[in-house]
Formats: sequence, structure tokens, C-alpha cells
Amino acid sequence: ACNTASALALEEIKKEIDIPIIGVVEPGAKVAASVTKNKKIGLIGTKGTVHSKLYPEIIHRYDKEIQVFGQPCPLFVPLAEEGWVNEEITLLTAKKYISELTAKNIDTIVMGCTHYPLLRECIKKAVGDNVTLVDPAYETALVLKDYLLKNDMARLKEREPENEFYVSDQTEMFGRICRQALGRNFATRVINI
Repeated sequence: ACNTASALALEEIKKEIDIPIIGVVEPGAKVAASVTKNKKIGLIGTKGTVHSKLYPEIIHRYDKEIQVFGQPCPLFVPLAEEGWVNEEITLLTAKKYISELTAKNIDTIVMGCTHYPLLRECIKKAVGDNVTLVDPAYETALVLKDYLLKNDMARLKEREPENEFYVSDQTEMFGRICRQALGRNFATRVINI
């Protein structure tokens, strides 16, 4: 689910693991290429994602004429993790980062980090109504759903789903983000290794 991991390590991981792996870059790039009208796409993401140049590479597979303008937005992740999704500081930060992209007349922005959809409202205010936001994580979920259905692997409401999450950071913060993003509480537990 990480754009940076997909951009920097997906191909190596696929070589090492014997199960299908779906990265987030390809689905997001495909949708961005299909929705742009003026062939000018902005990419916001971590420095690793933007500097990897993987999004432009994949977008150009669909249309070589599309211009992709990258803008690292490193402050977005801590703002999202703090839960400051609709704060003035978040809107000002979004306007500062995105002003360089809107000056290039983009009509589409790829939110190239799984934290960024939490800031969707502020990002939308910063870009205005004429710019389409693409959420690669959402597009990846649709690809996964299609894969599970085609391979008869989908659990179709037979019973309540079970959720188990493994996190590398504070579980309290993860719980808050789950409540905010998914609209419900999840039990969390710490596993000491």
C-alpha cells in the first residue's frame, strides 16, 4: 500500500516472493493517464516516490505526450498522522506545495502517498474544482477486488471480516487514523519481538 515501496522496491520484492503482489503506482498512473484532458498531470508524494520517476515512466506507457510534474510534499505525512486534516496549517501547506503545480496548468493530481487521501479536502481546496484528484490506493483496491473475483478468492459477506494489522509505529496513532479514515474502531495490540 506504499507508493514509495512500490516505486523503489516492488520489482525486487516480486522476484523474492511467490505470491501475486499488486503495487499502487501502476493503478494510479493508469487512471491519471485516462482522466487527464490537457495531458498535464501533477504528482504529489514523498521525495522517494517523486524522485524515482516511476509514475512518469508508467504514465508514458499509456500516452507519451502527457507531461508529469512532480512535487515532493514531505510535511503532509506528519500532518495526516497528527490528525490535522482540516486545519489552517494543512491548507496553507497544501497551497504552498501545490501552487507550483497549478501554475503549470495541470488538470489532474496523483496523490502519490497513502497518507494524502486523509488530506483530500485541503488538497482539493488548494487546487480548486477544475483539477481531478487520483487516489492510487483506491484504484489499487479496485484492481485487487477484480483479481480476487476473477480467481474465486473473494469472501462475499459469508461472515464478519477479521482484521489483523501489523504496524511499525505507535498503535495509538494507527488506531486514530483507522477511526478517521475507515470510520470505525479496531482493536490493536502490541506484539513484542
